[in-house]
Amino acid sequence: MLDPAPEPQAPEPQPTPVEARPAILPVQRLGAFVEVLLCSGFPTQLFLIAVLTGFGMPLRTAAGDLSPRFVFTISMLDTVFVIGLVLFFLKAHRESARQVLLGARPVLREAFLGVMLMPLIFLWVFLILALIITFAPQLHNVAKNPLEDMLKNRQDAIIFAFVVMIAGGVREELQRGFILHRFDQYLGGGLVGVVFFSAVFGLGHIDQGHDASIATALLGAVWGGLYLIRRSVVAPMVSHATFNLAQLVNYLALR
Repeated sequence: MLDPAPEPQAPEPQPTPVEARPAILPVQRLGAFVEVLLCSGFPTQLFLIAVLTGFGMPLRTAAGDLSPRFVFTISMLDTVFVIGLVLFFLKAHRESARQVLLGARPVLREAFLGVMLMPLIFLWVFLILALIITFAPQLHNVAKNPLEDMLKNRQDAIIFAFVVMIAGGVREELQRGFILHRFDQYLGGGLVGVVFFSAVFGLGHIDQGHDASIATALLGAVWGGLYLIRRSVVAPMVSHATFNLAQLVNYLALR
């Protein structure tokens, strides 16, 4: 009796080929670095300081304090400049600003998350400052925040509240999201971007003291990490703006 013919074997499934990520050219890295530098806030602020003082707007009052009018003007103009640069560079790369900055998550849900994180944000800052005071008190080298001298009256408080929410919360988180996005694409990854921009963020507050600079850098790292996890600037933006406003209200209440 003849053996039955063997049944035909089904072909084994072939693994789906993984597309290799295109090599990043040096010119792309250079271009991304230039974009990051321009959106970091330092070039635009230096330019605006030169322009405003050149037109005769005093940086300080007759008493030697920072001028609220000058700080408000440069903060608002720099916000326009930085956000304009971010949108320009995204459009130049044919990227969606909504996708890069807001992501796919519901905006209201992200805003609610930003509010709910506030207790953890305040706890984080408290722990940082407590550790600094305990183990490195010499880092508290500025007795009084120089920005406090600008709060002379109710009008100054209103102006400053607007500045810390818009120029602080909105602008800084939009530029942080863009910078982390560029690092993720061309400059070594999002975590490298968090370290870089957190250091820059801290150095931008060095005039408030070394302890404040360190606390600000580590706080910026939290907001940067939140962006990388959520891929949306909404929660960090709401958290940042609320934190700044709460600090201002607390200072005014204790005066």
